[in-house]
Amino acid sequence: MEVIKVSNLTKKFGNFTAVDHISFDVRRGEIFGFLGANGAGKTTAMQMLCGISKPTSGKGTVAGYDILRENEKIKRNIGYMSQKFSLYEDLKVWENIRLFGGIYGMTDHEINEKTDELLYRLKFEKERNTMVKSLPLGWKQKLAFSVAIFHTPQIVFLDEPTGGVDPAMRRQFWEMIYEASDQGITVFVTTHYMDEAEYCNRVSIMVDGRIDALDTPQNLKEIYQAQNMDEVFRKLARKATRIEN
Repeated sequence: MEVIKVSNLTKKFGNFTAVDHISFDVRRGEIFGFLGANGAGKTTAMQMLCGISKPTSGKGTVAGYDILRENEKIKRNIGYMSQKFSLYEDLKVWENIRLFGGIYGMTDHEINEKTDELLYRLKFEKERNTMVKSLPLGWKQKLAFSVAIFHTPQIVFLDEPTGGVDPAMRRQFWEMIYEASDQGITVFVTTHYMDEAEYCNRVSIMVDGRIDALDTPQNLKEIYQAQNMDEVFRKLARKATRIEN
């Protein structure tokens, strides 16, 4: 079952085509890597899928909702985590959980019940009243991801979620991603760590606004006669002619 379906999705800013007629689908429970160098158009494409930006042309659905007409419904049925902003630093851990639970439309009873479960699972019971700005970066990222899927969305969008985190914490973070996938949550992730691309079920690679490759990591390595995904990425990114989104 596809939870994301996109056909000829295009976004223009004046004469500049940021996203150029991309088509793909993502299945339920899949971990889908969405890669591209800076300026390739992946952030613009993700914003359209999340209901933040409307496409210039093309069509698609996310969680069963039309990206042109039902963007507000999309926002309520997905989770989102960005490397740059995912938590309120000046609120306590439990206050962040409660705030985002409310934003996602959960009842007070659901929030209270699931907050205790979440703190226990993260081993954060002693951090309940800790200000988020006091947490180590890796802990913030784990909390931000947990908050993004707190309402059990169909899909969670992760925009470079492990940036700046040490390798050990990145492995822990990916264990959480696998757990979410096992629960049926589709994970749509951008990353600039090519070793993380190896953990995805399928990977697409954007170059100059277009999807130049889309397949499993293993198949991509075979197609491009590469030892690893970093080599695949470099071979494709070399063709890029633009440097800005």
